[in-house]
Amino acid sequence: MKIIEGGVCAAKGFTAGSIRCGVKESRENDDTAIIASECECAAAATYTMNRVKAAPLYVTMEHLENGVARAIVANAGNANACAPDGMENARRMAKAAADVLGVDEDDVLVASTGVIGQRLNIECIEQNLPHIVMEENASEKANFAIMTTDTRPKTAAVEFTVGGKTCRIGGICKGSGMIHPNMGTMLSFVTTDCAITHEMLLDALQENVKKTYNRVTVDGDTSTNDMCVVLANGKAGNALIEWQDEDYQTFCKALNEVNTRLARQIAADGEGATKLVACTVQNSRSEEAAERLAKAVVGSNLVKAAMFGADANWGRVLCAMGYSKAPFRPEYVTVSFSSDAGSVTVCEKGAALDFDEALAKQVLSESEIAILVDVNEGSESATAWGCDLTYDYVKINGDYRT
Repeated sequence: MKIIEGGVCAAKGFTAGSIRCGVKESRENDDTAIIASECECAAAATYTMNRVKAAPLYVTMEHLENGVARAIVANAGNANACAPDGMENARRMAKAAADVLGVDEDDVLVASTGVIGQRLNIECIEQNLPHIVMEENASEKANFAIMTTDTRPKTAAVEFTVGGKTCRIGGICKGSGMIHPNMGTMLSFVTTDCAITHEMLLDALQENVKKTYNRVTVDGDTSTNDMCVVLANGKAGNALIEWQDEDYQTFCKALNEVNTRLARQIAADGEGATKLVACTVQNSRSEEAAERLAKAVVGSNLVKAAMFGADANWGRVLCAMGYSKAPFRPEYVTVSFSSDAGSVTVCEKGAALDFDEALAKQVLSESEIAILVDVNEGSESATAWGCDLTYDYVKINGDYRT
């Protein structure tokens, strides 16, 4: 497997484009993007677990009932959630993109992100979308167009071999706030030229999302619009993956690499964040228990605040583990912090160690921090990703609508 450039345009047969439609008047850059394949794709998606779902998700669910699609259209600035004329406007958005591409409306998937509860200005999309320019190397343009409070684009792509054929898979995503487990992600779009059936693609995506996007938390809020979509057009020419065989496992590894990279970028760019925080729980009784413990640690506001202040307050780590409802014995636990500045063990067998506070401060002052928790009870492990909690998070969300 090789890391490559190109995002959603890395795979053969995919193009992307973006344009400013004026969805949100105060936004000066592009706000609407299209990702399209030159041929029909096997398609699969995962969606938010929030009971309140935005209209675009329901339209996408309808259009994916047959397991195929040709394109994705997405806008930023308005979530089209709990909004007047929501379903009608989501369908009109799909039709506007379909008319641009010359494809069937049912083959276009729809996504939106932004303010909840306000009517989507579909008229401006219908008026301006016909002027979009679709290009083979416009992944980054599409990425910028779907950003809201994100401070930077998020992209990943890999090249791998299946049955002697070179395949590619790449993606872009956006997500900065309203990020919490039990979702696809804020918005994630992945494309591949690998030939795979809808059933195998859906199996791979659903299993992978559990170990990537669902292990990210920024603020404990699960959005109404979270969605992850994968399109596979088969242009690589490999033998169709129809079973969970060796080729399927190779595909799953490539998908995991892309989605893990995207998930980490979401966590690192949490609203107001200055640090990526990764917690790995090892030697647990089960992967499920390890995952629950790791999520609790990176999701703890007290742990997040301690990371912001570079405070090696390991008691907050054990406290978060204690309310996770996962089985473990506190008296067996060892906790360490590490970064490019070094590593320091702060707790052993559930009790304090006499550690170097100055070194700990240096370790926790880096932009990427690892919290390693050894529960010493088994052989399973899991990693979850989060970020620090800063003053800017409140500033960003205090005036989000305006």
